[in-house]
Amino acid sequence: MERLKRKEKCALTERVLQFGEGNFLRGFVDWMIDRLNKENGGDYGVVLVQPLANGLVDMINEQDGLYSLYLRGLMNGERVEETRVVECVTRGINPFENTDDFFECAKNPELRFIVSNTTEAGIEYKPDQSADDFAGLTFPGRLTLFMKKRFDEGLGGFILLPCELIDRNGDCLKECILKYAADWGYGAEFAEWIEKENHFTNTLVDRIVTGYPRDTAKQMEESFGYLDNVIDTAEIFHLWVIEGDKALADEIPFHKCGMNVLWTDDVTPYKKRKVRILNGAHTMMVLAAHLAGLETVREAMEDELVFSFMKKGLFDEIIPTLDLPEEELVRFANDVIERFKNPFIKHYLLSIALNSVSKFKVRVLPSLTSYMKANGKEPQCLVFSLAALIAFYRTDAANDDPAVIEFMKKASTADILAKKDYWDEDLTYLLPSVEARLKDIDELGIRKAMEKVVY
Repeated sequence: MERLKRKEKCALTERVLQFGEGNFLRGFVDWMIDRLNKENGGDYGVVLVQPLANGLVDMINEQDGLYSLYLRGLMNGERVEETRVVECVTRGINPFENTDDFFECAKNPELRFIVSNTTEAGIEYKPDQSADDFAGLTFPGRLTLFMKKRFDEGLGGFILLPCELIDRNGDCLKECILKYAADWGYGAEFAEWIEKENHFTNTLVDRIVTGYPRDTAKQMEESFGYLDNVIDTAEIFHLWVIEGDKALADEIPFHKCGMNVLWTDDVTPYKKRKVRILNGAHTMMVLAAHLAGLETVREAMEDELVFSFMKKGLFDEIIPTLDLPEEELVRFANDVIERFKNPFIKHYLLSIALNSVSKFKVRVLPSLTSYMKANGKEPQCLVFSLAALIAFYRTDAANDDPAVIEFMKKASTADILAKKDYWDEDLTYLLPSVEARLKDIDELGIRKAMEKVVY
């Protein structure tokens, strides 16, 4: 078989500079851009910039920027599988080896969008960095150099769409760039250009991208009829929430292809929705499910008792605490359930259980306390999930900071609930209920104890 290659030269205009050539952006943003080009007559070429010295750029360039994307999951209860060749990538650049090619992109007047996914640690400011040490700079440092080249050319700014999973990622990126600009003496005019000519959006991204299918790649290549070293796989569901001027959406109109991209004045409620519903449902359910002898999220969704427990907690206790329209929340929750049931993803409960104490504080506790304030009573499923967390940490399966494991395993329930370092508040007001649920778990077993809450 021959390698996947273009039959003719790519004619797309390079409008997008993307820091990150890994699985997520190729299975999320580039998939969207490819659809925009093919379904809406778009002209958006993407230049991939490798953020680390070692990466996939050489393999991507070997295939002229082409790669296969395989989407699989459930949609309205039906199994859906979709394969497409993504063709929007014009080329990839390793800036550590081809620094001039990288900076040459700053001179392109058609370049308008900068996308990034450099991991949560990527958007970072480090003092005492030198503008002359390109390889040693953080991602915001290299981007500062790039934007200075742009400014010196007298060209306009960019729409920046960072996808890193940190709070207010666009604001953080701009803050880092302004600090580097000040450190390196780039002057007030450049700082003003950064502020006024560029749009740093805060975004929330949501799609499980499972990446290169090592176990099935050979079979997939045989079915495709070509070789592809950078096959990517992902779930069907996707969501991109972008906080910024809604007029900017017309510059890259994903909505015209029916994609789940939402421009908003405030990303906060959507982030809360994701954390409370998707992440919260995971965290409230997985420890009890593990104690019940299950191994994966899919098994939990196929277990009538565990599924009923999660569903009751989600719809009766979590959703009522959120401030978006109920119809929208219910629709998102049903999408989450379909994602949990995805037969193509093997998501282990113990992987989700990592650092469960801190996850419970962020993902579940706010729903628990909000429910109590609104209703004057305790949410039974969420309180049970706290008891299950304590029971889980008394086993040998917990994976957390050693000090957390040791404390949770040896401390009394009262001392655990009073640990403000863990919860940011004293939870001893829950002691009678949590102790009662722990007694049920010890004496009746996890399933009988859960039944008392669910039925």
